[in-house]
Amino acid sequence: MTLLSSITSPEDLRRLTPQQVETLAAEIREFLVSAVSRTGGHLGPNLGVVELTLAMHRVFDSPKDSFVFDTGHQSYVHKLLTGRQDFSALRKRDGMSGYPSRAESPHDIVENSHASTALSWGDGIAKANVVRGLRDRHVVSVIGDGALTGGMAWEALNNIAESQDRRLVIVVNDNGRSYSPTIGGMAHHLSTLRTTRGYENFLDWGKRTLSRSGAPGRFAYEWLHGLKKGLKDVVAPQGMFEDLGIKYVGPVDGHDIEALEHAFVRARSYGAPVIVHVITEKGRGYTPAEQDVADRFHAVGQIHPETGLPVAPSRFGWTSVFADEIVKIGRRRPDVVAITAAMLHPVGLAPFAEAFPERTFDVGIAEQHAATSAAGMAFAGLHPVVAVYATFLNRAFDQVLMDVALHKAGVTFVLDRAGITGEDGASHNGMWDMAMLRIVPGLHLAAPRDEPTLRDALRHAVDIDDAPSVVRYPKGAVVEPIPAIETLDGVDVVARHDAVPAKKAARAGAATRRVLLVGVGSMTGTAMAAGEALAAHGLDVTVVSPTWVLPMPSALVKLTGEHDLVVTIEDGLADGGVGSLLGQRAVEAGVTVPVVPLGLPTVFLDHMSIDQVKATHRLTAQDVTRDALTALALL
Repeated sequence: MTLLSSITSPEDLRRLTPQQVETLAAEIREFLVSAVSRTGGHLGPNLGVVELTLAMHRVFDSPKDSFVFDTGHQSYVHKLLTGRQDFSALRKRDGMSGYPSRAESPHDIVENSHASTALSWGDGIAKANVVRGLRDRHVVSVIGDGALTGGMAWEALNNIAESQDRRLVIVVNDNGRSYSPTIGGMAHHLSTLRTTRGYENFLDWGKRTLSRSGAPGRFAYEWLHGLKKGLKDVVAPQGMFEDLGIKYVGPVDGHDIEALEHAFVRARSYGAPVIVHVITEKGRGYTPAEQDVADRFHAVGQIHPETGLPVAPSRFGWTSVFADEIVKIGRRRPDVVAITAAMLHPVGLAPFAEAFPERTFDVGIAEQHAATSAAGMAFAGLHPVVAVYATFLNRAFDQVLMDVALHKAGVTFVLDRAGITGEDGASHNGMWDMAMLRIVPGLHLAAPRDEPTLRDALRHAVDIDDAPSVVRYPKGAVVEPIPAIETLDGVDVVARHDAVPAKKAARAGAATRRVLLVGVGSMTGTAMAAGEALAAHGLDVTVVSPTWVLPMPSALVKLTGEHDLVVTIEDGLADGGVGSLLGQRAVEAGVTVPVVPLGLPTVFLDHMSIDQVKATHRLTAQDVTRDALTALALL
């Protein structure tokens, strides 16, 4: 029996000897590599927090003490220590979430993947503990993987510092990285702290040496200690944190369990907000991750555990198409610049950065700043391209609306992983963007269906200089090209199906019903399959795929009036989405043809595969066919 298998709760952990804890740490790393290599998931971040999480659970008392992880992808070790050791279905339907999950355990609080939130959560919980008189409880907010570059974290710090009665421990998990090496002034400051031990060593020397010199020596030591601020600026510039009024402990070796426990005991006993600065190594103990310069195996698919190589090579993906095309655009357009929010590699901007380093700006995990900074660049004569995951643009909606659109700024937003992303669950599905952005005045939005339309949309987007433009595409491999057989005022017709003759004959004397299927972006293939099925039921079917869906193409409204039924299929919200907008525009134009918008419900989606999400929420070709036939029967 291994030590790990004997741990069913944090209480078991506290009974171990220091030597046993070291053995347990090694077992946990071995388990993580073995388990995550079979399922895929966030490997590098969790290998880096093994000792940190062990020390937290040995010193604090979860769930009485609240643990908040920022971001939540570094919580695998926490799951192992709180009774969840079945990783066989990690991030799969009915299996364990890749993030903290309240449904799984009372030890989990924040189901977060959007970074820089843990300090606000921690501040709120600590305030509530004070109001309720719960003086025996602590909150531990672990903020790492670049999350301290987010502006929300600093808003929280400003508020945390105003009170000295909140038992809040802020663990800065400093591995120098988010996905890639963390950038910015905050990162440089932490790097200085990371490599400077002079202040504590100097004071220790002063206390030992001067205190032996009697009253004059003790006076000299106190005088030196009184120069705390100036001295720290010279030998350990951690004064920034203490200037905020928050006690600082560290830097602490994040892989030294004894040192971590000592630091946490000090922080716990302080009774007020404390920052514990911990130095960790992302991917620790797994050679392939340690040697991965790009992101230290931040997130992996199924891999061979011995080598770290993928079990199956990935197909050429949407992100790769963007990466290639934006470099071509950059060569042609010297005014085009790229902005990323700490995700240079994941969103495909690394090739652009290599080709045009002076035109690439990584702003850290700060989507709001990225959007408004882009508006400023547009005002000053550039055309910024802001590349983010679709779900993360939610955080910058106000900036898109009031800083970019209001000022008619020519800024292009490229949304990777738009629509359904599946295994990462509720917070990562990029399903909100079209319903959210359709209310932004003047905004142009493209939902390309394949590689040629993605490249064309990008080229067109950067030519729009008087309004925001958005190009969205899904996660995964690019589908085979779907050529247009005809283009009607910018709307691509991708298929026309006449009713199957036998079915048509069976309906002798009755006019053949005409159905228009509108496939939005990645749902075009589904629309085409449904079109063939509807033709087999005796219907004439037109299938269109409008690349640009905002503003709503007038040609699409015109086509609506030429059919008996319109069904739209999109991988975003049905309520308030593109299909809903088409129905609204049709009514405004006096078109009475019914429009059935099919898409995702307004709910948070559980983690499961993309195909399972589509099947669960009736977005397969068979579902579309049945819904269209049902709608026709009601006419």
